[in-house]
Formats: sequence, structure tokens, C-alpha cells
Amino acid sequence: MSDPTTPPDLGYAGLALDRCGDARGDPGFIAAQEADVARRYALFFGDDVALREEGGLLFSADEADAMGAETPAIFLGRSLEGPVFAATLSVTPPHADDLRALATDGRLTGEALALAGCAKSLLSWHARHGFCSNCGSRTEFASGGWRRECPACGTHHFPRVDPVVIMLVTHEGRCLLGRQPRFRPGMWSCLAGFIEPGETLEEAARREIFEEAGVRLGAVGYAFSQPWPFPAQLMIGVTAEAFDDRLTIDEVELEEARWFSREEVAAMLEGRHEAGAFAPPPAAIAHHLLKLFVAGG
Repeated sequence: MSDPTTPPDLGYAGLALDRCGDARGDPGFIAAQEADVARRYALFFGDDVALREEGGLLFSADEADAMGAETPAIFLGRSLEGPVFAATLSVTPPHADDLRALATDGRLTGEALALAGCAKSLLSWHARHGFCSNCGSRTEFASGGWRRECPACGTHHFPRVDPVVIMLVTHEGRCLLGRQPRFRPGMWSCLAGFIEPGETLEEAARREIFEEAGVRLGAVGYAFSQPWPFPAQLMIGVTAEAFDDRLTIDEVELEEARWFSREEVAAMLEGRHEAGAFAPPPAAIAHHLLKLFVAGG
């Protein structure tokens, strides 16, 4: 069931699979999914998603084998049509593109984008966690890909998710936006940062905004969140009111930061800002935080 507080077109959210969390630890259950003739695969070659010629995302077992899908494949869950897996490819597929590009230009949306994001996060985790952080031994694939186990010391390793707070900061009818050097020319976004050990998300929001823009925050409230598979963040969107609008910018973190009116942000979202400024695409949580601001939130 979808969360009514989450924007319906938020990218990478809304995975419509039964993850079978109570069953995937059973090797017999996983074997049955792997033998199901209706199983389908999301396939990746590096950061590129394999696409069907007609634009679809999922491939049959025979198609995946013919394309060089590597094993073991990760069991993502079950849809009404059957099991869904994720796998990497050993050779470049005929049709593929970068996941971020597919989300930005709207070629992947909704459930397909959520599935691709989940697959990419898990595949990235496996690629980076082949060895035990406790003893250094090589780990083994387990629980359909939702766990890795160390045969040497017995440690269980689970997919990592890194929490990030992203802030819609307002003051007297304007919101604070910034630019990082890596942004496309003209794009402005909400400020964001990783939550550090021992912090609440409210504390992280106050620390990040003060460090990057020199602004002190008052109350901080939760808005909505988004899985972000680059490689595996959870973007936690919050709203916050600044005590004043004086800025002291950290020029290492930010190229520029300034306050924008609701009229300016509306123009940015609609692609009609007179200076050519624009907002992040609809796949990004920042886009929806800015829509919330324009709507008076």
C-alpha cells in the first residue's frame, strides 16, 4: 500500500513487490523462485540498465541467460506475474542507458524506476562487500542476496543504507537553495548532508545548514523520504524555518547559495525563470520539496 504522505510521482519510491522477507532466508523457497518459469530479471552492465528494444525493463530467464546474466542473481521479490531477480551482465547489452539519465529524462518512472533503483542498490552493495569487515575473509551470498555471510567468523552482513537529510529551509516567504560545482549550469537545489553517528535528523539538519550556509534553524519537521540508489542513500526530506537570512557560505561545499521567492521557484519548476535557473527533475526529492514550498508548505 502506498503512503499518502509521499508524492505519487516521487522517483525510486513505490516498489510494488512482495519482498518475502519472512521466507527468503529459506534456501528451499529461493530454489523454488529460481526454478519458476515465470521469473524475470532486471539486468545491469555497470551503472547502465539493460532495456528491451521496446523500452521495457524486465527480461525472461531465457533472455537473461542469452545476454550473459551472471549468477547468483538477487531475489528482489514477487509480483503478480511471478518472481523478479536482479543480475549483472558479463557483456554489454544491445540497449542500455545510465539509470540516473533514464530517471532524469522520464524514460523510467513509477514502479519500473523503483524496481531499477532497488536492484542497483543491492547489486552495488554486493560489488563492494565481498569481504568480511570483521576478519577479512571472503563472504558468501545468502538469503537470496539480502545478506552476506562470513564462513570464517560467522558474521552476517546486511545491505547498507546511508541516511541523508535534505532541507527545505524557509525565511519570511523565501527558501534557501544552493549550487554545488558538479551541478549542471543553472540548476539549484535544496541543501543536503549525511547524518552522522549520534545525531538525530533534526540535529543533522541544523548542523549541515549552519556549516554550509551559516544559517541557524528553529523547528525542523519531517516531510517525506526517498530511496536514492547512488549507491544506497535514504533521502529524508525535512522543512525548517531559519532565524534570519544572513548567509556565510562554505565555498568548499557550495559554489553559491541564495534565497528564492515562491514566484521564482514556481518559474524554476516550470522552466521559465528569466535567468535560466531551474530545479532538479521530478525524479529527485528536492523537486517535490520545492513544489511543497510553492504550494505554501
